[in-house]
Amino acid sequence: MKNSELQSLTLEELRKRLEAEKESLTKLKFAHAISPIENPMKIKESRKLVARIETILRQKETQN
Repeated sequence: MKNSELQSLTLEELRKRLEAEKESLTKLKFAHAISPIENPMKIKESRKLVARIETILRQKETQN
């Protein structure tokens, strides 16, 4: 998801998206611990997306 797409979301949508991405990241990590996943870079991408969403969420919260 691009930054411009994330910027256009509301606070509630960002919170829901953040929760879903964190859950997805947890599942990826668990799956990788059991048996190596095909593309381990997905973990890194997911972690960066979580950080990006948290950053945008924090920016929007401080603006209001």
